[in-house]
Amino acid sequence: MYIKVKRVMDIGFVIVTAPLWMVLLAVLAVLVKLTSRGPVFFTQKRVGCGKKFFMIYKFRSMYVDAPKDVPTHLLKNPEAFITPLGKFLRKSSLDELPQIFNIIKGELTLVGPRPALWNQHDLIHERDKYGANDIPVGLTGLAQISGRDELPIKVKARLDGKYAKNMGFFLDMWILVRTAFSAVKGSGVSEGGPTSGEGKR
Repeated sequence: MYIKVKRVMDIGFVIVTAPLWMVLLAVLAVLVKLTSRGPVFFTQKRVGCGKKFFMIYKFRSMYVDAPKDVPTHLLKNPEAFITPLGKFLRKSSLDELPQIFNIIKGELTLVGPRPALWNQHDLIHERDKYGANDIPVGLTGLAQISGRDELPIKVKARLDGKYAKNMGFFLDMWILVRTAFSAVKGSGVSEGGPTSGEGKR
């Protein structure tokens, strides 16, 4: 039942904040295009609710010759692949802004486990243990406010499972407020961390 409420909340959020995100999206799109060669947006196959695949949208934060579908922490020198503007986008989480379209399409919700890369089999397997693959994936989640890139896979999966078990309105509101503070501070972002890198570009 609450999953249906979440969908209403998602659409309400998109409508209410439209003047803000539309302007910000346009400005950042221009900046990405002007500051490095390549497309403005980066799409990547992710694992959604019920382990169904979908394409997630991001602002490209890496150079076009960066390896595709490789988590950032597996790159030998991840900093070398990130554009100057990309460092800011990733630190502030603004590279995730285009995922507003994933929310509109119903592929993503505001709060839920962050969608794993299609080839992050270790994370997907761990989430199976806690039922975290059976709920909608989110723009932010309990793991993101608890350490984000710095968390080991097993800890991240346990937190995702804890959210799946306790999912509710007040928990979602708390996570959203904590996410806003974390984004302002840029905390938890580690390009070489244990689970860092959802394959951002």
